[in-house]
Amino acid sequence: MANGGPVEHGFPHLETVRAAITALYRRLSPATVETFSASVFPADVAFCDTDDLHLGAQRVARELVRHFRLPDARLIVGFREMTHAANIELAAGPEYFVELNDRFRTHREDIGAALAHEVAHVYLHRLDLAFPTTAENEILTDTVTTYLGAGWLLLDAYREDRVSSQKLGYLTPEEFGYVLAKRSLLFREDPSVRFTSPQAYTAYGKGLARARRDTQQPPLTGAGWAGRHRYAHDRRAVSAPPGTPYAFTSDPAGRLHVTFPCPTCHQRIRVPVRGRVRARCGLCGAVLECDT
Repeated sequence: MANGGPVEHGFPHLETVRAAITALYRRLSPATVETFSASVFPADVAFCDTDDLHLGAQRVARELVRHFRLPDARLIVGFREMTHAANIELAAGPEYFVELNDRFRTHREDIGAALAHEVAHVYLHRLDLAFPTTAENEILTDTVTTYLGAGWLLLDAYREDRVSSQKLGYLTPEEFGYVLAKRSLLFREDPSVRFTSPQAYTAYGKGLARARRDTQQPPLTGAGWAGRHRYAHDRRAVSAPPGTPYAFTSDPAGRLHVTFPCPTCHQRIRVPVRGRVRARCGLCGAVLECDT
């Protein structure tokens, strides 16, 4: 939790974020992802200063447990002084003990954001989905929280000006915006209508621009003139420079194929190089128009 300190910006964890989206689709079916088409509703996690602190926190926790379809999970919420925003004990359940930073006693509007991340930890624990390192696992948790409809709370908790700052989670604000945009493009929703933080709008806009670039990379037909020109040059050379999202391979019969990441789930797709083709991602089911 950045509390008055510097806030990291940009997209330093983008590859891990994309790997997290792929891992989520591999663990869940596209049909299950579709069941999360409705985001957490602001009124369901609203917290007034007049609400009882502990009863209100328990109410918000129950709403987030319901959102993640964990009917038999019960969160016991407490508060203590700590460095991080929150901490959870991932035991066998059904009861999970969550500790929130004492800061939230007076910043109750952000309790939902802190609890969203912790409930997602429970969800991933139940799915037995994890990444190798602690840092990667926290990025996975932020990504899944956001992609499944509760992470807008984390981005909305981001505030920054010349003299103060606050940010929850392990993704940068722009990375939260990127994952929200990926979700927005999938479900055709506008998460910005829920923001109360002016800085959240800016971060979402930058994330949305980056997410749209995923849909404009060759060999997708949405690629611009420059991208198509570069792709045609690389195709003639049967070689793509380092850092290019696509790559060329040949099958045993010598037929040329191109591989590239699905703009929805980032699973790599392999199609023959033969002009206009329509490809279906075998992982998320997205249908892609390509000019190979």
